[in-house]
Amino acid sequence: MNICVIGTGYVGLVTGTVFADLGNDVICVDKDAQKIASLKQGQMPIYEPGLEEMVQHNVADDRLRFSTDIAEAVRESELIFIAVGTPPKDNGETDLSQVEGVAHDIASHINEYKVIVNKSTVPVGTGDLVRQIIEANKNCEVSFDVVSNPEFLREGSAIADALYPERIVVGAPNKSVAMKLLELYASMERPMLITDVPSAEMIKYASNAFLATKISFANAIADVCEAVGADVTQVVKGMGYDHRIGPEFLQPGLGFGGSCFPKDTDSLIYTAAKFGVDIKLLRNVVEINQLRVSHFLEIIRRGLGEIKGKTLAVLGLAFKPNTDDMREAKSVELINSLLEEGATVNAYDPVAMDNARKILPHINYCANPYKAAGGSDALVIVTEWREFKLLNLEKIRDSMKSPVIFDGRNIYNPERKRRLGFTYYSIGRNNSY
Repeated sequence: MNICVIGTGYVGLVTGTVFADLGNDVICVDKDAQKIASLKQGQMPIYEPGLEEMVQHNVADDRLRFSTDIAEAVRESELIFIAVGTPPKDNGETDLSQVEGVAHDIASHINEYKVIVNKSTVPVGTGDLVRQIIEANKNCEVSFDVVSNPEFLREGSAIADALYPERIVVGAPNKSVAMKLLELYASMERPMLITDVPSAEMIKYASNAFLATKISFANAIADVCEAVGADVTQVVKGMGYDHRIGPEFLQPGLGFGGSCFPKDTDSLIYTAAKFGVDIKLLRNVVEINQLRVSHFLEIIRRGLGEIKGKTLAVLGLAFKPNTDDMREAKSVELINSLLEEGATVNAYDPVAMDNARKILPHINYCANPYKAAGGSDALVIVTEWREFKLLNLEKIRDSMKSPVIFDGRNIYNPERKRRLGFTYYSIGRNNSY
């Protein structure tokens, strides 16, 4: 198939590349000329394991190309995927200005029947909005259909998620249109669900809000465990063995961040309120998440006695491992609070430091965890990168001014660290001050 993907962020770039890898002719379009120029030179705008190699392979085989010419891309393609950003407004509402802009562009250049697919995460009713904009502004009498095909990609494993999705959701106005998408995905041989457009739009928000709820639930239980002397890691492990619950997203810590869970949960709350429904549960989920960093800061204050004048080694800056994404990263709130209280921060992250420098310019960036830890008063774990679990902690202990660890992601065993001579604090476990 001839496919156009408009937007080359996480969703658009990964989606377009995987479609090309499946044998389709794909053109990825973006208004950002610098980004397109970099992609043509083989430089990725994001860090995603396996993406660069897949892009290079498909570009070399002439199945994937990049352009700023949306007119050419629309005219040449039978399927047009909208994969632009949908950031949150201050009130939680989703900003659809980029989606609306793309709809106007499609209307200006549509020349024959097309299937327009919303891949961006958009609230219920956006399919109708896109259809209305194109219908009102198209320059010739051609028919088209608008479909919802939400993505379920996780940063850090987006390639695998795109190639082997747990489910493919297609929201279409009729079955004949849905078959066009089913044909595209048929070679994957994955479970497919055909719904109406509003239901498909809702599935993505409901899924992310539920996962956010699991994280906040685990953190609420962690607070109780700290109070009663229980070990939250054992509690959630015991819960996760129940197949009705499952272990995924039950990890307590500093809460959820990134580009999806915070904005999608807020957007669902806003959309529900717009239609007269107050989802108190999700408002509590958001409130619990907003309090995680302040809770961790209190643990640090109690452990150190005073933050002012201390040097803290912060390991992990990205909002999660295997990505360089700093959007809604808990490290930003935590580090800014530490700086406000008079601390010096030495930081290390395997891939996110270039992005972090743009928003955290007043900290020291180190070449590796050992340089960050040298001479520090405490080690602070913020992102659970695998390499942090494999550190030579004897070497780190000997280089520190005082061997103290504040583990915001519970990546270490408390007793083992205490046997190594560390004073160790974590989330939802017995912290003796």
